[in-house]
Amino acid sequence: MADIQQLLSKLKELRAEHRTLDEKIAGLHGEQGSDLLQIQRLKKRKLQLKDDIARIESELLPDIIA
Repeated sequence: MADIQQLLSKLKELRAEHRTLDEKIAGLHGEQGSDLLQIQRLKKRKLQLKDDIARIESELLPDIIA
């Protein structure tokens, strides 16, 4: 049970970071002369977070035997 709680807590953290990065990226796109390299790095981190979120969600779902 504690393991599930840890996964849910981590999932919450990752989703919050993902939202924050999304907002940062949107803000940088709106700025004149924004740093394209920084935007690329943020997008890459956002994709890593998305993969981590998907992995944790799949761990939380019970295996279904067809």
